[in-house]
Amino acid sequence: MSLPLITIVGRPNVGKSTLFNRIVGQRDAIVDEMPGVTRDRRNGFAEWAGKGFMIVDTGGFVPASDDMIELAIREQAEIAIDEADLVLFVVDAVAGLIPVDSEIATILRKAQKKVSLVVNKVDTDRRESNVAEFYKLGLGDPIPISALIGRRVGDLLDVVTREFSEAIVGEDGQRLKIAIVGKQNVGKSSFVNALLQEDRQIVTDLPGTTRDPIDAILKYHGEEILLIDTAGLRRKSKIKESVEFYSTIRTLKSIGRCDVAVVLISAQEGLEHQDLRIIEAAVQRNRPVVLAVNKWDLIEKDGQTAHVFEKALREKLRIHDYISIIFISALTKQRVYKVLELAKAIDAEQNKRITTSELNEVLGADIKTCPPRSRSGKEIKIKYITQVRAKPPVFAFFCNEPKMIDDTYRRYLENRIREHFTFTGVPLVLSFRRK
Repeated sequence: MSLPLITIVGRPNVGKSTLFNRIVGQRDAIVDEMPGVTRDRRNGFAEWAGKGFMIVDTGGFVPASDDMIELAIREQAEIAIDEADLVLFVVDAVAGLIPVDSEIATILRKAQKKVSLVVNKVDTDRRESNVAEFYKLGLGDPIPISALIGRRVGDLLDVVTREFSEAIVGEDGQRLKIAIVGKQNVGKSSFVNALLQEDRQIVTDLPGTTRDPIDAILKYHGEEILLIDTAGLRRKSKIKESVEFYSTIRTLKSIGRCDVAVVLISAQEGLEHQDLRIIEAAVQRNRPVVLAVNKWDLIEKDGQTAHVFEKALREKLRIHDYISIIFISALTKQRVYKVLELAKAIDAEQNKRITTSELNEVLGADIKTCPPRSRSGKEIKIKYITQVRAKPPVFAFFCNEPKMIDDTYRRYLENRIREHFTFTGVPLVLSFRRK
């Protein structure tokens, strides 16, 4: 039995994302005073009194707007309403009842969904009197709350979960988690849509359409894969809106919670400095990277094009040249599912363990052939090697002078590990400790 699904709707800036954060129990959605910050549907898991449910935060619902973004937001909200078992219609006690609220109420009545009318920003008892006018919407008894301070949110959850059955709280478990990251307008949402075969993300020609990280579950050959579509990252100097700053933070957090990061770049633009910064952000967090060159269908090709292109990419990647590269087209769906296969293979690689005896036998011979050099003239002896963990793979080298191992020799040892044991696409952590 699937978990109940609750959708939060309302006009812009009534506190929908604040309520979402309060119910989910973490600051997951971006909250800002600017209307229209939330654009896509966002999913979260929550539990109340032993009852688990999914909850969706939607963008500000503007029924009569002709603005392209607002039209897309409305379409996404309508999809979320259609999927919902129950709708939380959020209105603003401070602003009072306005015509847009009545229009949304009419749409909800036509949808024939269970609706709980939530009057937000009732921070004190004195604001309770503001609730009465919302009876005019004809959606039953309004429930006054303050999402910001948590006032009576528990009472709201008691009401909305009353008919839900108790269920065991589930985690993502063993699902492979893939973050889709990259600069703005390289086709991340189009790539996710190609995998899901539905327009789950808002896709337009405007850069920066996706601001929040979006989670979606893809069933692939009987296996569930969690896809995290993230906001496009900009250089810090170009981030002027506070919301874009928060969005960048969310993107970096998404990289931190994924198993594999798929970094999309445009074949037309190639690998630029900002792309390298994104890759570095993933590697710093010890996350494997798949470099997916999107819009490959727009490049004029001959037999050597991919080979030449890949060689140029690896030269720019420099110390990260171990990263796996694949050429795709989200538009034509060329090799989009091979990205999943590659991510699965890389995840298996980062879970791999090498026995201590094999490490010492194989790497010991390499160290004997090419021992570390000392600038001080003191002999450096590496006496013992072991893999202390996987995901990420961490190798401990016990020696007499760990601080004297330079970056060049670290690189040499990393290359030898890859040569003997592959670890395709996986960042390795080398730790040098005193014996």
